[in-house]
Amino acid sequence: MPIHGPDVVLENPAYIHPTAQIYGKVTVREGASFWPNSVARAENFEIVVGKHTNIQDFAVLHVGAASPTYIGDYCSITHHCTIHGARVGDNCLIGINATLMDGVVVGENSTVAGGAFLTEGTVIPPNSIVMGIPGKVVRTVNSWVKNRVNAWYYMRNAAAYAAGNYRAWDGDAFWQALAAEQARLEREFAARPSA
Repeated sequence: MPIHGPDVVLENPAYIHPTAQIYGKVTVREGASFWPNSVARAENFEIVVGKHTNIQDFAVLHVGAASPTYIGDYCSITHHCTIHGARVGDNCLIGINATLMDGVVVGENSTVAGGAFLTEGTVIPPNSIVMGIPGKVVRTVNSWVKNRVNAWYYMRNAAAYAAGNYRAWDGDAFWQALAAEQARLEREFAARPSA
């Protein structure tokens, strides 16, 4: 089992790969997933991974010198990301190899581009697209639907991996289900008071 220590709390995650390493005070909410060689370490403070959020291959979650790490619901923390004592709102996508340093706050429905580096204490408003080194807001876009679709990919994949199916994205049935889910999410988004 990849879990180490008595303070790890699993609230019915969808999938945790056997190579994932989770140490210290870490809470993993319902439907979340940890993928190959991902790491979460909380020697002090805490790490909380929200519902239906995916922590992809080689991502690292760690607490900061003076801050916990909180990842919201329906987020994708993609391959090789480092989240270090930062707070990520709901429905966010953090792109491949991005780094969020101590005290960073990323508002809900935002996307941080691959390779971006957010320096200590950076605050990103909701509905932002962030790029660069150091990371800056380059435009305002509500990515609720797009980021929820990405989270759906991983929710579906997590269920498949848990059942021993490693080809869940192959075949017409997957693409039909994806189209139906995207349409459902677009309807849900349009019906929201804040949309």
